[in-house]
Formats: sequence, structure tokens, C-alpha cells
Amino acid sequence: MKEIRVGIIGAGMIANEHARKYQTIPGTKVVAVCDFQESKLNAFCDQYGVEHRYTDYRKLLERDDLDTVDVCLHNNLHAPMSVAVMKSGKDCYCEKPMAGAYIDALAMYKAAKALGRRLHIQLNMMYGAHMIAAKKLIDAGRLGDIYHARSYGYRRRGRPFVDGFGEKEFNSTLMAGHGALFDMGVYHISQLLFLLDMPEVKTVSGKVYQEMDMPAAQREISGFDVEELGVGFVKFEKGLTMDILESWSIHGDVFPPSSLFGAKGGLKLPTLHDAKQQLTYYSEIEGYPAESVLNVGLQDFYLNRHDPARFYYENSQTYWIGMLRDECPQLDTANIGLRTMLISEGIFLSDQLGREVSAQEIESLSKSIALSRQDTPIGELTYPPNPFL
Repeated sequence: MKEIRVGIIGAGMIANEHARKYQTIPGTKVVAVCDFQESKLNAFCDQYGVEHRYTDYRKLLERDDLDTVDVCLHNNLHAPMSVAVMKSGKDCYCEKPMAGAYIDALAMYKAAKALGRRLHIQLNMMYGAHMIAAKKLIDAGRLGDIYHARSYGYRRRGRPFVDGFGEKEFNSTLMAGHGALFDMGVYHISQLLFLLDMPEVKTVSGKVYQEMDMPAAQREISGFDVEELGVGFVKFEKGLTMDILESWSIHGDVFPPSSLFGAKGGLKLPTLHDAKQQLTYYSEIEGYPAESVLNVGLQDFYLNRHDPARFYYENSQTYWIGMLRDECPQLDTANIGLRTMLISEGIFLSDQLGREVSAQEIESLSKSIALSRQDTPIGELTYPPNPFL
């Protein structure tokens, strides 16, 4: 088995999650880590047994023994850093969302194509036992012609930092671009786009809200200026539609899970934190409405024992390592992430303009908010201009 050697840029909350997953993958080693905060860097590397430590990302990228570099920074740093990784001759894994704006995500996508590098986006709800089962049902025609999808994500009170967890930068337009739709909505939207086989977007409409009270001190410290609730409606080619509801915080009960509706059947997908991972299939039997709860765990036990490739479909990290070893089909998560960005940004543009917007308008009106200029320091890091941004 070829050893895959990984570098990580960023040593925060997300980097810890990534490092833990890499430790579960045989033949995978985190070799080097960069963070401009030396105390955080050393604590992280001590925890995961990483020898090589850098406060300058350029020094990490100079290494010639890395198969991939994992970008674990805030959203508006994704584009400049991912492009820098790929320009250094390395394949890039990037945390979601792809970027803070569609135009920046497009720059990443174009850079990957121009440089001949692989770019993988962390869209973790595209993997696991329930997604394997859902894809099989759809591919077998069990849903028939799918005409509508619902992308739903719920938190009753889960705004980063102000509600007690996460970093304040999640709430900053400067660092994150947007809030609930980019933090959590990306999971649900990308999951459905994958199952729907990437339909072409025609128009997007929507509105975002930031209405609920929060402690004054937390608002001041965080500079909270992003949305806590986003709602949207997407029209695709061939009559397919999708409604979107994503909440960080709301005075309301739990939303229903994301779903797909077809002429012959429907699917209710499990939520991100559903331990049972149950998949419900709705259909008719001899004219009688019927619901089938698929025991995906039992079949998955069989697959894990008899299908050597099953392990790689466990999560985004395992799949990426499988792709680097050429043991998995090349899944274009960069394109899925880019289409997700188009929809997400369309909701904000629709809100700003007070009307439905076309896919072409979203592409033409999107403005870069990437922190890429040489005079924009992030701690001790600066990002030189590049032809893709």
C-alpha cells in the first residue's frame, strides 16, 4: 500500500477533525502542519505526533515529500491558499465551503484544470452507508422521474461563538463571507446535487435573515454580520426544483430531513448527526401508499466484509486518499462544490436585488472577497497575487 503523506495548513477546530480521520486510514501520515499561532501549532502537533511545524505556509509548500495539502482555514482564505498549494505542484484538499464567493470558487476550479492538479472539497454528506443505498435506489429507477428536492438543515440555537462553541471568525463577512448557508447549507445542497446527477441551474430566489437577539458582548467581540437563517428556491433545467431552508438559530421545531420526490417514489435522507442513518423510501404497493425503512447498516456490514473499496466511501478523507491511490473513481467534488456555491450566492444576490436571478447573472455579478492581496495580512500570513484570482 502506497503511503500517502499529508500536510495541513491551519491548526484549528476543523484541522483537528481532519487529523483524527487521517489517523484512521492505514498508510496515511500527517507529515507537516502550518499555523501562524505558534502555541496552537505546537499543541496540535504534539497531540497528533507531527514532527515538522511551520508558521510560514510557503515553507511547508516547499517540501517535495507531500502527496497532498489539506487547507483548514476560514472561507475567504480557501481560494488563495488552495491555488498556492496547486501552484506548488501538489494536489489540494480544501475544507467546505469551496470559497466565500462563487467567483473565488471558480478561480480555484480553473486553477486546478490549468495546473493539472486534483482539487477535492470536503462535502462529507456525500458518503456513508445511507448515500450508497440512496444512489442505488435512484440509479435503479425506484424514484422514477425526480421533480423536486428539499435541502433542509436545522439548529435551534447553534450560532458559532455567540452560542458557546466555535471561533468568532465564523460570524465575520471578512473571514467567512456568509453564515448558515455557507457553514451548514453546503452539506445538504451538495448532497442533493450529487444524487440528482448535477442538474443545470436556471434561476435562484431567496432571502436571508439575522434577526434573533444575542448577548451584546458576544455581538461586539464577534462582529456578527452574517445570516443565521437562509431560505431559497432553485429552478433547474427540465422542470426540476429545490427548496432550501438552513438555520443556525430559530424559534421553531426541528425541520424535516432533506428529501427527494419522484414520480414512482421518494426518499427521506438521514440528518448529519443521525446515529441510526436510516433511509426511508416512500412508494406504492398495489395502489397502497407504503413506507420502507432500509436497514442500511446490515447491508453495509456485508459490504465492509466483501467489498475492498467500501472503506473509501466512509467519509471525505477516506475517499480522497482512495483517489490519490487511484483505488476510487475520480469524483469531481470541485465541480459539485462550485455548483453549490452558485446556488448559495444566488440566494444572497436575490435578497439584495429583491427578485429571482439567473445562473448567468450570478456568474456575472459575483465579486471576489478572497483575502489574496499582498497587503492583506492574516496574522503573519500574506497572499501574493495570482492569475486565477
